[in-house]
Amino acid sequence: MIRLESIVKVYRAGDVPVPALRGIDLEIQRGEFLSIVGPSGSGKSTLMHILGCLDRPSRGVYQFEGRDVHRMTDAQLATIRSRRIGFVFQSFNLLSRWPAVSQVELPLIYRGAPNRRRLALRALAEVGLRHRARHRPTQLSGGEQQRVAIARALVTNPALILADEPTGALDSKSTADLMDMLVRLNKERGMTIVLVTHELEVAAYTHRVVQLRDGRVVSDAPPQQATAPPPATVPEEAPA
Repeated sequence: MIRLESIVKVYRAGDVPVPALRGIDLEIQRGEFLSIVGPSGSGKSTLMHILGCLDRPSRGVYQFEGRDVHRMTDAQLATIRSRRIGFVFQSFNLLSRWPAVSQVELPLIYRGAPNRRRLALRALAEVGLRHRARHRPTQLSGGEQQRVAIARALVTNPALILADEPTGALDSKSTADLMDMLVRLNKERGMTIVLVTHELEVAAYTHRVVQLRDGRVVSDAPPQQATAPPPATVPEEAPA
């Protein structure tokens, strides 16, 4: 489903190049549940942005469902983001005055899709929140708010779910409930899920753990083989 080859991303701070990714090679199969793990500054958020077509690599090849992403126009990338990828973030990104069902309808409104209310209620039922459809974010727990965010990501039936630290604002009970739900969605719907986290306990729910350090893949293994990452290395100079 996804192939990354020699992906490099370099930002600039004034005249100083700041490398974020230093040659990432990665393949993700359809139906996988994969986690990307690493400490702050490891490059995992940059990698997530590239996977989600929110940013372009400085160099390298990114193929999504067989298509070369680096050859796409901004309009084509926007279409992939809205139709093929669902996003879930740590901060939920819910609108404070809207009830849950309206939050879930939002991507369908942008697409001009019919039957929006029915589809939104179905998505809420899938995450166990059909009975909370009329509640606003302030009336929901943190775990429930994140479930609304996941329902919003699911409602367009995307090929890929990208979850960036989805458990970062949750307590341990809500974290376990949320991860159990993602496992179920992956198993029952065959949905491809890529989850970014800094916690190996969360990564243990996934099929495969990719560990990053200093913008490089240092390990790619099943969760039972994942270990704490090695000590940080001294960054090399950015490529010219």
